[in-house]
Amino acid sequence: MMNKQDVLRRIKEIGVVPVVRASSAEEAMQVIEAIKAGGIHVLEITMTVPRAVRVIEEIANAYGDEVIVGAGTVLDAETARAVILAGAQFVVSPALNLDTIACCRRYSVAVMPGALTPTEVVQAWSAGADFVKVFPCGAMGGASYIKSLKAPLPQIELIPTGGVSLTTAASFIEAGAVALGVGADLVDTKAIRAGQPEKVTEAARAYIDAVRKARG
Repeated sequence: MMNKQDVLRRIKEIGVVPVVRASSAEEAMQVIEAIKAGGIHVLEITMTVPRAVRVIEEIANAYGDEVIVGAGTVLDAETARAVILAGAQFVVSPALNLDTIACCRRYSVAVMPGALTPTEVVQAWSAGADFVKVFPCGAMGGASYIKSLKAPLPQIELIPTGGVSLTTAASFIEAGAVALGVGADLVDTKAIRAGQPEKVTEAARAYIDAVRKARG
């Protein structure tokens, strides 16, 4: 099992966190194979996936350290504890819940709470967030909003989510984002269901490429 520092380092290196809203464990596994083929070895399974905790457990057991699996849409400490015990290596939330951060710190698991305003971002960081997920970022002006936050808060590592696409990816990285949270634009479950996993693999490659170039 990777320790927290390894997990954080891998997420930074890859620079992309695919958000998986699959309809089943089988579908989630197909998504993983497709994004892995494209070079992304990290993903977030949202709690909105049916039997999400069991899905996380199955993935953690099947892939071990080959894939870093996290839990998304975690709204409280009880859920955080359940997903950590199931094998989640990072915990993501759309909102700021201090008990959730405390729970993750207790178990030494990476935590990325959601925040939007400068006050929330600082509060999340002060409470011990490893990264702060800025959500919904697109609704606040996208990359320019990340740039505005980074100016007074350069020490806080931000992961914009919402409004991240292949066309905006580079601008978010250039604005100072440490990584990007990407949903349907990368994790195209329709393509998976249609038996076209190569579409997801190509998208994964394109995102990795965009991040690398923007960092270059």
